[in-house]
Amino acid sequence: MSDRELRLVNVGKTFGRHRALADVSLTFLPGQVAAVLGPNGAGKSTLLGLLSTLSQPSQGRITLGDEQLSRHSSLRASIGYVGHEPGVYGDLSARHNLRLFASLYGMADGERRIDEMLARVGLDGVGREAAARTFSRGMLQRLALARALLHEPEILLFDEPGSALDPAGAAWLAGELAREREAGRLVVLVTHDLAAAAAVATHVVVLRRGRVACDETRAVFSPDEIRAIYEEATRGKA
Repeated sequence: MSDRELRLVNVGKTFGRHRALADVSLTFLPGQVAAVLGPNGAGKSTLLGLLSTLSQPSQGRITLGDEQLSRHSSLRASIGYVGHEPGVYGDLSARHNLRLFASLYGMADGERRIDEMLARVGLDGVGREAAARTFSRGMLQRLALARALLHEPEILLFDEPGSALDPAGAAWLAGELAREREAGRLVVLVTHDLAAAAAVATHVVVLRRGRVACDETRAVFSPDEIRAIYEEATRGKA
């Protein structure tokens, strides 16, 4: 796994007259799960859009190691993304979905990786021709994770991945996040769920009105600590 840092320096993003992010400077490290928290409208989704290269900053710079991260950069292949929507093709089976994405990444060992990932996420026993649209929410999120990890990215981005998951699914997802952290992956998790963040995070960022209100790293965060950090960062501010 790479040891390159993901760094934002004085990053801003505006949409017309609306300022979504302002003067954001952060460093995300391999081997950490960074939980990005904040109230609605704080800029969390905008930040994830920039990190995924789906959007470009209006000001500032984002780098992975010594290279600038942009939609035109080859670094896009270093990113895996899991959203609250699974981002898979409903009419295709799990295997055919992964086969399609393997071809998009030009993977020479695609079939081996597909077998590995289906086994890892527990979908190797699903009927070979079963369409993804017949899957449960939990099964779709498992397939989304397999898709995101298929090409072994350096950066793994999550946007509210636990929404609509039952407790068993949420526990499974927390285990997978911890596994990626221990493997040295750089993981950024955007979530409203403070308990989910406490289960895996070693780095907590709280955004408020497009600015960094808290940026703290610890070996472990308890649920009470996460809640206290969040409340302190957002307390009494309009």
